[in-house]
Amino acid sequence: MDYRWDFAAVLLPPEFWLLGAVYTVVYAIGTSMAGCLIGMVLGSLMLSRRRLVTWPIDAYVQLFRCTPLMVQIVWFYYALPVVIGASMPSWFAAGIGLSLYMGAFTTEIFRAGVLSIEAGQWQAARAVGLSYIQALRLVILPQAARRMVPPLVSQSVLQLKNTALLSVVAIPELMHRSAVIVSETFRPLETYTAVAGMYFVLLYPLVALSRRLEMKWE
Repeated sequence: MDYRWDFAAVLLPPEFWLLGAVYTVVYAIGTSMAGCLIGMVLGSLMLSRRRLVTWPIDAYVQLFRCTPLMVQIVWFYYALPVVIGASMPSWFAAGIGLSLYMGAFTTEIFRAGVLSIEAGQWQAARAVGLSYIQALRLVILPQAARRMVPPLVSQSVLQLKNTALLSVVAIPELMHRSAVIVSETFRPLETYTAVAGMYFVLLYPLVALSRRLEMKWE
């Protein structure tokens, strides 16, 4: 194939790409933090022995882990307003979808991290008179946190890549910006190659951090 590459199509004013990068990073950070908060709360509740507490949380986790994220984002934007009878801006629907998706995975990470601590640690904490909450906060969580951080960082890496799906609801992140260029210039190869490089620059530091944490705390 005699194809002539021409990257002139992507040589736009820096603010064009910068705005997309800002949206990408802000959504990744914001929804990752919200998801971690959801995971911490629901993961703690998943430690309960009461099925009335754990069953709804497990249903939420399985629902969001076993359905495509794009479907979730589209559902929150188009279907949820019909269900609740009120309109919803795209930025809010996208934020809810990404946050709940992240929360489903961090719930499992938190629960697994706590359960990975040996039973003897619980017994020792209770033997010195600590309540369940005190044992969890002072003894178990500090140890479990070391095991949770690497998978949380890895999930955050995936979350940043997942922001590319926000283009389906017209959030002007990197993928949406590239789609605008492709529709105007008909140069998809150059455009998506350039965008891939931008994602690499954003993601590689997180991947390197995740590796270092895994090697340090393995």
